Parts: sequence; structure tokens; C-alpha cells
Amino acid sequence: MTPQPSAPSLPSWATWWQRPFPDANTLLLPGRQPALIDSGFVGHAEDTASWARAQAGDVALVVNTHWHSDHVGGNALLQARGAVIAAGAPEAEAISRRDPGCCAAEYLDQPVAPYTVDMPLDDGQVLRLGDAEWEVVRTPGHTPGHLGLWQPEQQLLVVGDALSDYDVGWVNLALDGPDAGATALASLHRLAALAPRVILPSHGPVPADPSAAFATALRRAQRLVDDPDGALWYGARRIFAFALMIRDGMPTSEVEPYLHARAWLTDAARLLDVAPESLATELVTTMLAGGAIVLRDGRLHAAAPHTPVTAESLRVPHPRAWPPSTEPQ
Repeated sequence: MTPQPSAPSLPSWATWWQRPFPDANTLLLPGRQPALIDSGFVGHAEDTASWARAQAGDVALVVNTHWHSDHVGGNALLQARGAVIAAGAPEAEAISRRDPGCCAAEYLDQPVAPYTVDMPLDDGQVLRLGDAEWEVVRTPGHTPGHLGLWQPEQQLLVVGDALSDYDVGWVNLALDGPDAGATALASLHRLAALAPRVILPSHGPVPADPSAAFATALRRAQRLVDDPDGALWYGARRIFAFALMIRDGMPTSEVEPYLHARAWLTDAARLLDVAPESLATELVTTMLAGGAIVLRDGRLHAAAPHTPVTAESLRVPHPRAWPPSTEPQ
């Protein structure tokens, strides 16, 4: 057998935490001003804060690659303990004005505790993270404010959900428009042109071969452009699986009523020109047949490995009920 390449090594000043769903992977950069890139899911905020503190002391800065719930869940707790929160300018501005659509939290039915962005980030901006300088790379597509981070001396590239060793980020054609797939593809091309030595994705392992990972991701992203219906199905599967993960599954009797009440499913059905009830039924049927979800003891569960969360941790207000951003969080 041909030996498989091992993952490229990280410098000693970077600490990587590969986490299962519903958390995004976390990068900790210790130093005089310890920085954290992404803060996991709200149900594991204490775990995130405790891990970072044990590794590097108090976190001074949190940088979010984007505002989905698995990336910003520790923001509120870390901000309350003194951390500055930084995020891409479009999302920072929406959070500052308390837009009801913040984090797509209500739309996706994914809880996010209220926080404020202290530092909006623009393309090309240089940040001191830990003891090294990183460049902000704007990479819209998965979300409009999605960004990557580039460390040129070590050729490290944080890519958020733009790609992983096995996937690319889903695109929301309903919220972000029909060109969202093409936007994501253009962002991937921009990231690939940096020719990084190490890719640090938000989900899954560090790819052993960055060039191969980009080649595969570009093919997958092109399919999302070429097949908008397929992109809608892909997003629906990802959103529903995540809903099952954070709720420890769902009784079968509650699944279809839950799906019928979801804005993301209604929007997908409209774009696919099918009835929401038909889409809900087909979604469950095809995910069961494909093994993405499983039926166990009368409940549907996501099949992918994931860490449980408590029901209490999901009880946070949607952004429309967040306090004004000028109030202490």
C-alpha cells in the first residue's frame, strides 16, 4: 500500500482543537494577548473557556470566521470575561444594529447567546493574534461576512467553513441569492491561490495534502453552482442533521411538525417548486435511506459523531430579543 501523507505540522505557538459537531474546530494563539479563532457552540461555552484558560490564560481576543452558531457560541461568555470580539464587517454591522436575522439563528433555529462585535474586520487588515501577524481574507459565500485568516511566514490558512478535508460549506440560496454558490467558488479560488502549507478548517482534520484538498473542494463547489437544486438539498440535509444533533434527536411524531414550521424548509420548497410537506417527507426518507440519520427507540438521530448538549443551554433569546448592543452583555 502507498503510505498516506501525514498532516502538516503547526508551529509551537499555535494550539489546535479538533472538535466534533455541534462545535467548530478552535485555534488558540497564546502570547501576550491570547487570541481564539471561533468559540464553538453555546452549549459548550464553559468547555471552550476552560480549555483556553488552561492553555493560555485569559483570552484577550476572539475572531469569528463567520456568525453561525457553531462558531460564535462562546462569544458571550468570553466577552463577559473581558475578551474583545472581532468579525467580518458585514456581520459586525448587522450585530451592532441587532438585526433580527443575526447569525441566521432564528431562521435556522440554532441558539446563539447575545454578544457584541467590538472590532469589525475588513479585507487585507492585519491582526496581531498571539505573537504573530495574520491577514484577514474576505471569503463570502457560505455567509456574506465569511472570512479566512492568513499567516504568511508559516503559510497557515484558517478557512472557516469554506472547505474541509471532506466537504465544502453549504450555501443559502434563499437568504443570500442565486449567486451565492458562484461567490463561494470565487472565494475558494482566492484561498487556493495563496498555496498554503497548512489548511485549518472548521470541521474535520487538518488536510494532509492542501493542494488535493483544494482540488476536491473546487470540484464540489462547482457542482453547487451547476446544480442549484442540489445545493438546496445539500443545505437542507446539513441544517436538519444539525437540529437533531443539538436536541439529542427528535421523537418521530414531532419531526414533520417541526420541519413544517421552519423558514429554511419553506424557502427551499419554494425554490424547488414543491410543497413544504412533500419536501419534509422526502428529506426524512432520503436521509434515512442514505444513513445520514438513524431511527433509534422512536427518535431520529443524526448519524455523524457529535457531542451532546443540555436542553437548558439552548434556551437563549433569538436576536430580535437581544438587548441593545450598547448594553453590557
